[in-house]
Amino acid sequence: MSEKDKNAYKTIAEAAKEIGLINKKNNKANTHTLRFWEKNFKQIKPKILSGNRRYYSNKDISFLKIVHELLKKQRFTIEGAKRALNTQTFKLDDSVDESIKNKNFKVSLKKRASKIKLILNKIKTNK
Repeated sequence: MSEKDKNAYKTIAEAAKEIGLINKKNNKANTHTLRFWEKNFKQIKPKILSGNRRYYSNKDISFLKIVHELLKKQRFTIEGAKRALNTQTFKLDDSVDESIKNKNFKVSLKKRASKIKLILNKIKTNK
């Protein structure tokens, strides 16, 4: 069996595994999580073919990685993640996509948080 082309659409199970949505008890993909996110984030639009089978593009998976980062790692609520994704800094574009791929996303968020803390401290001391 040959390996799948990296640009090919992926099944829901393949997408879940690539994102890291794996049930630790049985080592199976948590596909229900992707279906839930699909209902809550209008940006997630997999191709749905016969038998209601979902197929995800690389762009879909990049967006799902951002959602996973926000919800599972940064502990955002669904509403908080929606707001963050609608701000200029979280729009799905090449720079955000690249930062996810290069694992710089967390570092970028920490730098921004530090800057915000500095600004807040300056505001507090000026009162």
